[in-house]
Amino acid sequence: MRRREFLTALAGVSILPAISVRAQQSTKVYRIAMLHPSHPVAEMTENSSLRYYHAFFEELQRLGYVEGRNVFIERYSGQGRVENYTSLVHNVVSRNFDLILAMTAWMAMPLKKATSKIPIVAISSDPINDGLVTSLAHPGGNITGVSVDPGLEIWGKRFQLFREVVPTISKVGVLAQRQNPERDVLVQTTEKAGVRVVGPTRVDSGSDEDYRRFFVATSQDGADALFVDGSPENITKRQLIVELAAKYRLPAIYAFRVFVEAGGLMAYGTELGEVFRQAARSIDNILRGTNTNPHIE
Repeated sequence: MRRREFLTALAGVSILPAISVRAQQSTKVYRIAMLHPSHPVAEMTENSSLRYYHAFFEELQRLGYVEGRNVFIERYSGQGRVENYTSLVHNVVSRNFDLILAMTAWMAMPLKKATSKIPIVAISSDPINDGLVTSLAHPGGNITGVSVDPGLEIWGKRFQLFREVVPTISKVGVLAQRQNPERDVLVQTTEKAGVRVVGPTRVDSGSDEDYRRFFVATSQDGADALFVDGSPENITKRQLIVELAAKYRLPAIYAFRVFVEAGGLMAYGTELGEVFRQAARSIDNILRGTNTNPHIE
């Protein structure tokens, strides 16, 4: 698995080989589902405020797929309600799409259980640890895709960079989603650096009020800085998180650039635009019946 680093962001992108599927349909018209756990469906377009969706649709068009002409795309959102993810997945599978783009393992895992026939392109953090595949080189089954995981050690690098910008850190709040296993890594990284973790360390429901309660509790416990994990629900709520961090005077470091674009202090992580471009290439390879994907050099 090869990776390359950018000066502005770390592109920890790895590509799983494309699965071999049906030959290209004679009509050359495809039905694709896009499935995200929390982004509103209105954001999953080429006009989205999230630039990585621009990159995705630009790449699809460059590869010859024009929505409404030779590809029809239906968008689905879990609206951040974890308890509804499985039923949403079963609804999507029942519609018998030619391919499903599953954003995050939280969408891809129930899809894997629900269908062994529909090709799935998954954008996930660590497809092996997430249980999606047993091997990056030979994923097998009906799942392929793109990994955004540069390794959990990136949290140590984030903390190092954060301390260069905010050297007076003494107590850190950790804002993580309850289902994200990275929460423990964030806490351990901070404690190993000799900095105390305070506050609740997670949000449960993902509602606006849940975030507000988190910031109140974290501030009352004396936090003077904040770590924010890269959960999709946090990306969806990025504007609220950034505004609350400013309100409570908590300098914060984030996993992705989108938080900085929303007004956050700093971020260090995967370049999501490249991730989504690679996802578009994986989709093209599958629809064309190609057996392998190009690798990032």
